[in-house]
Amino acid sequence: MHMKYELGRCLLAERLQEAGMPLEGLALELRVRRERLVDCIDNKRVMSLKLAISIADTLQCDVRSLYELTLSDERR
Repeated sequence: MHMKYELGRCLLAERLQEAGMPLEGLALELRVRRERLVDCIDNKRVMSLKLAISIADTLQCDVRSLYELTLSDERR
């Protein structure tokens, strides 16, 4: 059986707090604009898989912990 997930709220702010890293520090580390990360936190943008993996690696967290995940009840 295949599982389909829906992305919920972005949890980047919580992961940054747990890691003790300021948003600006993450932006500098990953060479991305701070505004791009703020858009993700504000749920105005969904981060790319590449960015999500880079963030998870930098913050030493699981990539799945960057968003609330819910199982979709959609059947195919």
